[in-house]
Amino acid sequence: MSETTTDQPRRRSDGEQTHAAILDAAMRLASIEGLGSLTIGRLARELGVSKSGVFAHFKSKQRLQQETIEAATEVFEREVFAPGMAAPEGRARIESLCESYLSYVERGVFPGGCFFAQLLAEFDAPSGPIHDEVVAGQEGWLALLEGQIEVAKREGELDPATDSAQLAFELYGPLELANYLATLNRDPSITDRGRGAVRAALGRASPHGGARSCGAQPSPGGG
Repeated sequence: MSETTTDQPRRRSDGEQTHAAILDAAMRLASIEGLGSLTIGRLARELGVSKSGVFAHFKSKQRLQQETIEAATEVFEREVFAPGMAAPEGRARIESLCESYLSYVERGVFPGGCFFAQLLAEFDAPSGPIHDEVVAGQEGWLALLEGQIEVAKREGELDPATDSAQLAFELYGPLELANYLATLNRDPSITDRGRGAVRAALGRASPHGGARSCGAQPSPGGG
């Protein structure tokens, strides 16, 4: 009895570790080849294991894809949102969120660039639950930026006449473009152009037209 009692937690832990390792490979693969190409068979070949071994963890392609998105969301929250949101509300947080995203791209957290930028490009037109999830995530990013712009306007850090939705759009654009071009050209230094675009957008919206540097200080937890 004692042997069974002590062995079961170890087996569960091993199973959880294997499950996490499979999801880690799934995220890397999907960031390069797209979520649509992510099947149990394709993942098994990537890992060099049996298809039945992967199937035992997920039971279906749909479940595998959904868990991969959930795992990637946890990574994004850890690598981008957590350090970005650590800054004080307002302009400092806008700058911190921008820097955290660009740092995440530079450090190659996913080999295919931002997992969610890939997902957006893949599922912008097809309808279905993944499309809806992509829409919600993209709208959430813009809403987060817009909310912090509103705070910055109230605090006098940005011109109160600034169109918050427009500025959020102008900040979001160079982040995504920096991700795409850095990944396309295998050159993480391209993200510096993203920083420059963010500085320019915030500078134009400053009360006196003066630009502060996005990323002038190291982002919390950034690499």
